[in-house]
Amino acid sequence: MSVQAERPAPPGGPEPSPFVPGQRGAPRPGRARLTALTDRMDPGVRHSARRLLVVILLLPLLLILAHEAPRLVQAPLVLGYGFLVLTVTVSMLFIAYSRYDDPSRRTLRGRPRHLDRFPELPARPRVSFLVAVKDEEDGIEACVRSMAGSDYPDLQIVVVDDASTDGTRAVLRRLARELSVRVLYLDRNVGKKHALVRAAALADGDVIAFTDSDCVLAPDALRRCVTALTAHRELGAVSGHARALNADESVLSKAQDVWYEGQFRVAKAAEATFGSVSCVSGPLAVFRRDAILNYLPAWAGDRFLGGEFRFATDRQLTGYVLGQKWKGRKLKAQYADSPFVTERDHPELPWRIGYVQSAKVWTTVPARFRPFMRQQVRWKKSFIRNLFFTGTFMWRRGLGPAVLFYGHVLWVLCAPLMAVRHLVWAPYHGLWFLTGLYLGGVLLKGVVWGLAFKADNPRSTRWRYRPLMSLLSSVVLSWLLPYSLLTIRRGVWSRRLS
Repeated sequence: MSVQAERPAPPGGPEPSPFVPGQRGAPRPGRARLTALTDRMDPGVRHSARRLLVVILLLPLLLILAHEAPRLVQAPLVLGYGFLVLTVTVSMLFIAYSRYDDPSRRTLRGRPRHLDRFPELPARPRVSFLVAVKDEEDGIEACVRSMAGSDYPDLQIVVVDDASTDGTRAVLRRLARELSVRVLYLDRNVGKKHALVRAAALADGDVIAFTDSDCVLAPDALRRCVTALTAHRELGAVSGHARALNADESVLSKAQDVWYEGQFRVAKAAEATFGSVSCVSGPLAVFRRDAILNYLPAWAGDRFLGGEFRFATDRQLTGYVLGQKWKGRKLKAQYADSPFVTERDHPELPWRIGYVQSAKVWTTVPARFRPFMRQQVRWKKSFIRNLFFTGTFMWRRGLGPAVLFYGHVLWVLCAPLMAVRHLVWAPYHGLWFLTGLYLGGVLLKGVVWGLAFKADNPRSTRWRYRPLMSLLSSVVLSWLLPYSLLTIRRGVWSRRLS
């Protein structure tokens, strides 16, 4: 049984036109008219029509699967991996495009039966917006100005400088005089998570939002996320939608821009349909205060394999919201003397986590290969650490969330094995056809994801870079998982991209 309601009106008046750095012009009239038309449709009719349209668009891929299915029995080792890749891709696209709704624009379907267990937020909650920075002299001003430029009316901004050694502090002092921003200067480098927890100690908002120091936000991005939380009391957190700020800098940054779009519009959208987004990403992460406050000490002091895990893993903080019903009491007991726990003991609730596609944020991505690889290693380490936490309870959240989460885990774990089999073992034994089939499947998957990007961004030609990203992921990045595991105790947080 689901609970439905009418779409809430966004606070602060009509929705402004989307803001895109470096671009001009209003959104296309045709798309605006189509959105207005679908908003007026009955929800059941709208979803049925959308499912039918998605099936029609996916029909060529479905025909390929139907054609290859009989041959799969005859040659499972040759065709099995490619068949699985295409099946998973089709399934993800179907879920994301047929089921996802933006919670800032429409009331979600399939809401929990007992909504009264979740406390309501005020109609216009106070928001504390936090960012930690270290040695970001060139980018921090644009970030802070975009935070201060938010159109959300009741906003507290806290910036914490984690002992920068360049000119970052001078920039922050100037901004503090000009804008309504509070800056906390640390004399000793404590790491990003500890720095954000220091900022959270000053936060007085009902909602606590985070961004990264190299990001720029649309003026309405934060408001849209808060609208989603106030309209859906079961949501403990939501993620915004990130793209590359410096997409035009290199071929690599263009490829990452297209990849970001897919990771949010497809992967996060699919997870959001089950209320179980597994990573509220750093560019724009918006949490209810009562969903995370008691767990901030555990996040800052997180330990793994006998040592402190210093990476500011977004996945881990998300996991504390997803799993607090089963893990929350034990986590709070470990830090029972912390002010974050003693101030108020919030109940452990089965929060859902959503994704707001219309909350746009742009993040600086590595434009060169070496910093890109360092970033990917950090992400792989965070994935490994989070697997040993979120992986212990995700099966409790239901079949859909479990399939998406553990399916992704299996995918990542199998990637190095598939790379060895197809790129090393097969050529060594003269099975070049198997290698070619593998690479062809990788490129086909990239083309499919690229066409999905094209459907959402019809005026962009960057979809052509998506196959390159798929090839890079399979041929190069898949090898990073074992390396990341062997070096998981190394490293400190840094956002340097040079």
